[in-house]
Order: sequence, then C-alpha cells, then structure tokens
Amino acid sequence: MAEKRAERPKKKEMEMSPGEKSYAETPRTDIKATMGEAGATVKEGVLSGLKGINEIETQIVTLVKNTVSDTLKATGSVADETVNVTKDVLQGAFKAAEEVGTGFLLSSKSVAKGIIMGVSDVGGDVLSVAKQVIRGTVKGAAEIGADVGQVARRTVDGMIEAARETGANAEDMAKVTVNGAIEAAGSIGNTAVKAVRDVLVNAVEGVKHIAGTALPKEKPRQ
Repeated sequence: MAEKRAERPKKKEMEMSPGEKSYAETPRTDIKATMGEAGATVKEGVLSGLKGINEIETQIVTLVKNTVSDTLKATGSVADETVNVTKDVLQGAFKAAEEVGTGFLLSSKSVAKGIIMGVSDVGGDVLSVAKQVIRGTVKGAAEIGADVGQVARRTVDGMIEAARETGANAEDMAKVTVNGAIEAAGSIGNTAVKAVRDVLVNAVEGVKHIAGTALPKEKPRQ
C-alpha cells in the first residue's frame, strides 16, 4: 500500500503540461523581485525610446531650419522664393513618409517648426508661410492616409512653439494655423473638418473661439 501511495505524485507529475511544471517549479518568493526588475526594464526602455524620439525631432528641426534658411539666402529673394522653398520642403517630407510607410505624424511637428524658424532667420513673413504649411500638411496627410486631425495638431503645435522661440506673436500664429487647418480640411470633406476641429479645440490652448469662427455654418433645415 505504501508503495502505491509513493507512486501517485509521480503519476500526477507526468500528467502535468510543460507549462504547468514550469509554473509549479518557479519559486513564488521571487515574484515580487522579478516584477520589480521587469518594471525597471520597461521604464528604462521607454525612457531610452522617448529620448531617442526627442533627439530625432530636434535633428529634424535643425535640418529643416538650416535648409530653408540657407536656400532662401542663396536665392537672394526671400519674398519671391519662400512659397516655392516651403512647398519643396513639404514634398520632401511627404515622400520620406511614403517611402518609410509611417513617420509623418512624428515628423510633421518638427518639419513645420523648422520651416517657421528658417523663414524667421531670414526675415520672412512667418504668418503667411504658416498658413501655407498647415494647408499643405493637412492635404498631404489626407493623400497619404495619415490621421489628418493628429497631423494638424502636431503641425500647429510645432509652429506655435517656433513662434514663441523666435519672438513672433504666438496668438496670431494660433489663429492663422487653426483657421488654415480647418479651411484645408474643408476641401477634403466634412469628416476631415470635424476631425481637425475636434482635435484642435481640445488640444490647442485658447483656440476654441478661433476654431468656432472658422467652421462652416450649418444650413437651416427647410
């Protein structure tokens, strides 16, 4: 009888799946320590990734700023060539996003910020350029299938940051870019208008009244 009782645990062990065996053999006293290490590992990984993203964004801003500034200086005609240079830079950003298959949401803020800072460097009209940038960005985002609302938000954020850093009027920049974004969305469709409006109203501080004045008025029901 004793021998049969001794064999029962072995039989039970044989019936266990590999996963059950592994779980049963894992010392429960180490769980808290392991979870703490996992959390620390994830934290370090996320921080490293975020630092990497910030570095990439800074590099894009610098690249675009210097490219725009140097190109406009080389042309000798800031007023005449700003539109063409801005259009060329935006097309380059769209092509990069298409080739990579993603990334325009990430780069849109940095590209927009760099353009405004580059134009500011040479004394160009940053507000008129900002309107061109937001319109081109919204339309380009729709063409490549990016999230129009989120791209508009990041683009507006980038240009407002540029305005603050270059000493331009941030409130005027907000008005121009928000209105420009909603107008550009209007040429795409009502769904795009709603997406852009909702994101900007909720995300950009102090622009609720601005967005409201730019929205198309609903026709009264007959």
